[in-house]
Order: sequence, then C-alpha cells, then structure tokens
Amino acid sequence: MTAPQTVFLLSPAHCGGRRAQILLQESATSPLAIQLRGSGAPIGEVFTFLSGLYFRGKLTYGRTFARNRTAPDGVLVITPGRGLVSPDVMVMLGDLRAMAEVGVAPDNSRFREPLERDSAALASLLSGDDIVILLGSIATGKYVDIIETYLDGRLRFPVEFVGRGDMSRGGLMLRRVLEGRELEYVPIAGATRRGKRPPRLEPFARK
Repeated sequence: MTAPQTVFLLSPAHCGGRRAQILLQESATSPLAIQLRGSGAPIGEVFTFLSGLYFRGKLTYGRTFARNRTAPDGVLVITPGRGLVSPDVMVMLGDLRAMAEVGVAPDNSRFREPLERDSAALASLLSGDDIVILLGSIATGKYVDIIETYLDGRLRFPVEFVGRGDMSRGGLMLRRVLEGRELEYVPIAGATRRGKRPPRLEPFARK
C-alpha cells in the first residue's frame, strides 16, 4: 500500500522589515547580499535570514518529515506575489524588492491570485489520505482561508502552535527534529486558532 503524502507549507518571512533592509542596501557586504546581487540565493536561505529561528525551524522540520510522491516538492514556501515555491528556488535582489511591495492580505489580488493558482495545482496532485501541513500563523485568515478553499479539508496545522510565539514555535520544531518525533496535526476547519500561552519549553537535554 502506498504511503500518504505529507506536504508542508511554510508561511512567508517579512520581506520589507529591518533585516530585509540589510540585504536591500546596495552597499551591503554580507555573503548573502552579494549572492542576491549576483547569481542569486535560495529563497529558503533568504527567508531564514529574514525570519531567523522561526523560519529555520519550519524549513528544517518540513524537510525532515515531508513525504511527497506526486507533489513535486514536499516543502513549499508561501511567497508574496509568487504563490507557492520550492525553498530551493533562486531569487535575486530585484525579486526580494518585488516581494516587499506585495502586501500579504487576501484582498490584495497580487498576493491572492498566485496563491489561488498554486493551491489549486497542489490540490490536483493529492488523493486518498494525503495531507498538507501549514507551518505558520493560523490566528488570521490571511493565507489560511485562501489555501483551505482549494484543499477540500486536507489542510492541517500543529496543535502545539496555538498560543505560542514565533520563537517558541521555531525552537519546538527544531527540538522535534532532534527527537525524530512529529508534532500533532489537526484540521484547520473548525479548529481553535487562538489559546492560552503554553509553558515555556524546558531546556533540551541532548543525549
């Protein structure tokens, strides 16, 4: 029997924030900034720089636990204006500037339409017990509601995310990777998206 697919969707990093400005400066001399001005850099690497621990946790966790068969990639990144892309897609400085100009909001057609297109394409590749896990904010519908429209109840999220901040989520995912243990996923539809902040993570004891 063929194992079900598990595809992870990673919420976008803020492309117009303080860390983005570091890369966007023409005088920037960091290796990543030089890459962006030259041949480009993987968007997963760029978003990890922009978002820090949170995106690093999402990307590492997704790559560890993804199971794709018909889907071209087990991890896809939600991007402003470009829909769903592989974290290995190369972007240049102009691409980052363009994404910074697109507001992440369902009423913004520049954001919504590419996400609708790619959500529909992903849905066409799923069948049986295949699921899609959103690693990102579920408190608002800014991308959740768009994606869920096309996935016909397949969209899930880690229940342990409820009430946690970004840094706590990032640390939790990296911990689970080290443990080799997945989080618990629940359907987006009808779920409690907000809740009391859970206790802080205990220090991780490496074996």
